[in-house]
Amino acid sequence: MRCYVLMGVSGCGKSSIGTALSALCQMDFIDGDDLHPEANILKMSRGKPLNDADRAPWLAEVGRRLADHEGRVVIGCSALKKKYRDMIRAQVPEPVHFLHLDAPPEVLARRVSSRAGHFMPTSLLDSQFATLEHLEAGEWGSEIDIARPYGDVVAQSESYVRGTMI
Repeated sequence: MRCYVLMGVSGCGKSSIGTALSALCQMDFIDGDDLHPEANILKMSRGKPLNDADRAPWLAEVGRRLADHEGRVVIGCSALKKKYRDMIRAQVPEPVHFLHLDAPPEVLARRVSSRAGHFMPTSLLDSQFATLEHLEAGEWGSEIDIARPYGDVVAQSESYVRGTMI
């Protein structure tokens, strides 16, 4: 089993990169947005940021899904703080690799404002950036610059995954 989490703030491409990566690397993709409790979605839809207590059941479910999955899996989950990543890792017997899809705030604000039908409003990006803790030494993963062309982002993500499948 190999577990990968595409992490980052809203609009960074967790779903689109996850879908592409799953096809290229023959792995399953789980969209972490689908695992949020309804109360979280309603809160974010109203423009209110989630707090640690709101996130805890969601992060527990992300960890459970990774732990229960057989074979290779990639999941999209913001995993903004190291302690959130630790909560996920604590439930999974295998190493969990985090690919941080990152870009400057103005790039992500443009992406989020152009999305239709998503529950996450642009107004919450500032709170996500304030919460974000980049990967630390000792965490398995890589930072990927998503301001680059989409094909380059997919290729860099694929290269990382293939390099860890040994």
